[in-house]
Amino acid sequence: MKIQHIFFDLDNTLWDHRKNAYLTIKTLFEAQEITLKYNIDFEEFHAVYHEINEKLWEDIRDGLIGKEYLREHRFYDTFKHFGVENKELSMYFEEHFLDKILNHNELVEGAEYILEYLKSKHYTLHIISNGFKEVTERKCILSGIAHYFHTITSADSVGVRKPNPEIFEYSLGLSNAKKEESILIGDDWIADVVGSQNFGIDVIFFDVYKENRQDEGLKAIRHLLQIKEYL
Repeated sequence: MKIQHIFFDLDNTLWDHRKNAYLTIKTLFEAQEITLKYNIDFEEFHAVYHEINEKLWEDIRDGLIGKEYLREHRFYDTFKHFGVENKELSMYFEEHFLDKILNHNELVEGAEYILEYLKSKHYTLHIISNGFKEVTERKCILSGIAHYFHTITSADSVGVRKPNPEIFEYSLGLSNAKKEESILIGDDWIADVVGSQNFGIDVIFFDVYKENRQDEGLKAIRHLLQIKEYL
């Protein structure tokens, strides 16, 4: 059956979370004069934060922790790495990070073009995100891409995250889409590719970080414009 419904992951597939997070943390870092007060280099701080945050998100995806644990620990553990154990400071970063990140709404290169292209081809577009519900929809609205999507599913709406099949089931039900007429595009190997394959829908792996995964028959791209090769 011909593909009619395209489901996109949001963060780092369309909305450039890594870039927007970097800019946000840098602003907070400078506002609090962290280098002056604690002699911490920002690039080193961000590298440690990124590693800690990625691991915590993997733990959330795997059901090992909840979002409150992540919010309590990602900045606290980063500062602790540099010998600064300051709960108040880390919570300042956490609370302002979630608010201020929406001041930065950089999209992944080619995102708006490919959404317009797919819309012109009469595909019905959707979002399936592992992000927090209170942030996911605002990211779409503030970056100017919300109008492209017929449905937006965030993990908090379902209570589980990709690769759990329940979130795919929920999103397809919301959109009245059949598995055989659907495809997902995402950058996370476990959440997006393995999740889609186990659920039984086609997938395009956005290999933006050049992981070079070897999987026979896998559709893979390194730039969003390459979606045109498949759709």
